[in-house]
Amino acid sequence: MKNFKKLKVWEKGMKVVEATYSLTRKLPATEKFGLMSQMNRASISIPSNIAEGSSRDSDKDYRHFLRLALGSCFELETQLLITLRLGLVESETEVIEWLLNEIDEEQKMIISFMNTLHSS
Repeated sequence: MKNFKKLKVWEKGMKVVEATYSLTRKLPATEKFGLMSQMNRASISIPSNIAEGSSRDSDKDYRHFLRLALGSCFELETQLLITLRLGLVESETEVIEWLLNEIDEEQKMIISFMNTLHSS
């Protein structure tokens, strides 16, 4: 088992969670059970899958969980773009752009990490 808390990719994922929660608190109340819930769950899934994968015995299993984390990154990215397009938090456009950049970096880190694991 690897210590996931020492991984930069996990730490970046945790920062994405914090920023996402901060942002979703500002969404309209009508989105509480819609976009807000989806965005929070997608963000949580990123570091959670990285952590869960670290407990696996094989690199193949670990890569599976990293793929799930990557999928959650793409899901959250899409939801942020929807938030921008719908103008749900126009006062937070700069925050959303920053978060989109963080997610892009996280995606690259996950892909790089997956590539370092041996193919099985």
